[in-house]
Amino acid sequence: MTTANPEQSFGTNPTQVRESDHYQEEYVKSFVEKWDELIDWEQRWKSEGDFFIELLRSRGIKRVLDVATGTGFHSVRLLSAGFDVTSADGSPEMLAKAFKNARNRGLILRTVQADWRWLNRTIHEQFDAVICLGNSFTHLFAEHDRRKALAEFYATLNHDGILILDQRNYDSILDQGFSSKHKYYYCGENVSAEPEYVDEGLARFRYNFPDNSTYHLNMFPLRRKYTRRLMHEVGFQHIETYGDFKGTFDAHEPDFLVHVAEKEYQEEDEED
Repeated sequence: MTTANPEQSFGTNPTQVRESDHYQEEYVKSFVEKWDELIDWEQRWKSEGDFFIELLRSRGIKRVLDVATGTGFHSVRLLSAGFDVTSADGSPEMLAKAFKNARNRGLILRTVQADWRWLNRTIHEQFDAVICLGNSFTHLFAEHDRRKALAEFYATLNHDGILILDQRNYDSILDQGFSSKHKYYYCGENVSAEPEYVDEGLARFRYNFPDNSTYHLNMFPLRRKYTRRLMHEVGFQHIETYGDFKGTFDAHEPDFLVHVAEKEYQEEDEED
């Protein structure tokens, strides 16, 4: 067990910290400043390719709400590709870093600090797509918080809009143990992101950086079928799931899953 970073507060029993609101205490400034070392924008750009851009364009998407902006990677990519993007996050430290990253690339982010569970208190517009990427949805520990957030995403979408939500492949981690190709999401060299503790209600990840600093995030290990079921139950009718950006995959093979949920209402044929 590694020593916890003194800036992060998990108390005397870190594996019992299972609260949706705790993420703001986890994303301390020094951790946020190092986050881009973990991602490595250039390598992630190459590994991800134009998956999200092509997915959005194929559906005629123009206006996008990025509800988990983080340090701005996807907001910047989509802005550069010509989409109208609004960037939201619950962490003010992340939003400040994202704005700075965009400005360094000649772009201006339209940012808003917002809690997903009450998204429509802050954002009063409709969008063609909502994206929730970077394994961010796993910060919600209570099922009622997850349902509330998904309902808020649904309400924010136009009638034929889509939600794109990703997650780690927690089924693989829970059932077979952790292994990562370190290829698609966390591409930084000499940086590691690995689970320190896992059970059905918690995945506590440890992040090690080249300067020997260590940080932690406590997250809920979402199983694939559970996530899809929640999406259906809040109203999304058709959901496609990709594994490491592939439509066909073995259940435990991919590191990450991407769910694409459609809001468009399709009437069922009535029986005679």
